[in-house]
Amino acid sequence: MERLFESFIKKLAITNTSFVRSLINEIEWKARLIGIKGARGVGKTTLLLQYIKLNLPMDKTVLYASVDNIWFSEHKLYDLASDFVKRGGKYLFLDEVHKYPN
Repeated sequence: MERLFESFIKKLAITNTSFVRSLINEIEWKARLIGIKGARGVGKTTLLLQYIKLNLPMDKTVLYASVDNIWFSEHKLYDLASDFVKRGGKYLFLDEVHKYPN
């Protein structure tokens, strides 16, 4: 899981917040589960990272993970979520979630 945190921090560091789409204010961020879908390249990842950077603490209670990360070839999504909560995690953002067999 530490590799995911490292990757998240690197991505967040290069996330530009000089322009943020107004859609960021239309999402009910307090909801327990939010799904954002759309075509490739429309800015879903940037929107998530900008929201995190502008609104959440930079500590181990927040994690952004792209499910297409190679880490998931050896680990299950359920295990990530379970371990994250056990470590005090509160905000888990998952990106690149696709349907695959099994």
